[in-house]
Amino acid sequence: MVESISSFTMEDSLFAEAVKAYREAKHPVSITGAGISVESGIPDFRSPGGLWSVFDPQEYATIDAFIDTPEKAWKLYRAIAEKLREAKPNPAHEALARLEAAGHLAAIVTQNIDNLHQDAGSKSVIEVHGDHGHLQCLKCNTVEPAEESQWFAEKPAACGKCGSIMKPNVVLFGEGVRRMAEIQKHLELCDALLVVGTSAQVHPVASFPALVKARGGQVYEFNIEETALTHGGSGLFGIFSGFSTGPITDYFLKGSASESLDAFASAVIGK
Repeated sequence: MVESISSFTMEDSLFAEAVKAYREAKHPVSITGAGISVESGIPDFRSPGGLWSVFDPQEYATIDAFIDTPEKAWKLYRAIAEKLREAKPNPAHEALARLEAAGHLAAIVTQNIDNLHQDAGSKSVIEVHGDHGHLQCLKCNTVEPAEESQWFAEKPAACGKCGSIMKPNVVLFGEGVRRMAEIQKHLELCDALLVVGTSAQVHPVASFPALVKARGGQVYEFNIEETALTHGGSGLFGIFSGFSTGPITDYFLKGSASESLDAFASAVIGK
């Protein structure tokens, strides 16, 4: 297991080493997951009391379920809208925006659909699972901004162009992820990967840290608890990376991302 960093000051030699190495990166990238938004009041769907404990994803969150029973499936998306309506970016989102503005972050690949990275000021955000701020027509594929009243209606809205039913502009189970060609270009160049608020268990994002590691890049992990990235081992990481054992993470910054990532960004930027 990688040694944890829990003191986020330049007096800590390992933290200082991590900052120095990151400053030298030429194409740093971040991947983010549900954990970065928990401190903004958005619970992880998979956590106890999360939406998957109320709405069976196979019953509500597949593309087939939406097509077959759209009004029933819409109950889930109303519940998601309720969770997102008051959410604001927290210091971890703002730290990534600061890194980008200072030239220390090329892109954010997020599994989240909450738009908080953009609200914090990040410009280069790749939403691999889509976003909850828009609606997508199932027939003509038109994508339109969603109004709050549409989320809280009893049934999905109709497309303004063709009149067909509109689904949330998010990737449902049974659909492919978005913008993979663009992501691959970033991964090919990436020499420093920030893994923030995710255990990297959901594919294809789960493979990204090992791919960066295999190409000689360094992996910085910001999580509350150790993960398979921290501990290493065989399995899917070995398949993707060529490593059968050993951790993927080079630097593990343990604790709240709002604290650890904010301190890290300030140290990298020098502010």
